[in-house]
Amino acid sequence: VDDMISSGESMIDVAKRLKDMGARNIYVCCAFGLFCNGLEAFDEAYKNGWISRVFTTNLIYRSPELLEREWFCEVDLSKYISLIIDALNHDMSISSLLNHAQRIKPFLEEHGYDIKVTE
Repeated sequence: VDDMISSGESMIDVAKRLKDMGARNIYVCCAFGLFCNGLEAFDEAYKNGWISRVFTTNLIYRSPELLEREWFCEVDLSKYISLIIDALNHDMSISSLLNHAQRIKPFLEEHGYDIKVTE
């Protein structure tokens, strides 16, 4: 997980090292996937099995070439951005939008997990 992918060198280096240590699947996650040096390094990393998927948000421009990549997964944050803007426009706190525990716990319980919350 990183805030941004520029060239991707550090991400791919970490993925290679994790593979060498026996990791089966490597999922790269970042807020802003810039891919300044192009997509070829990630194409190679995917082809070589060093990464399984790359998740980035839709908060910046994504080229058509990026969207076509098998390894690329877009995380749509449109809903959350609109909720933040709405809360700010109504002088409301955004803290409930930042704390996902209230949404995660019911989801896990719905899928059969017994959740014990400790304070």
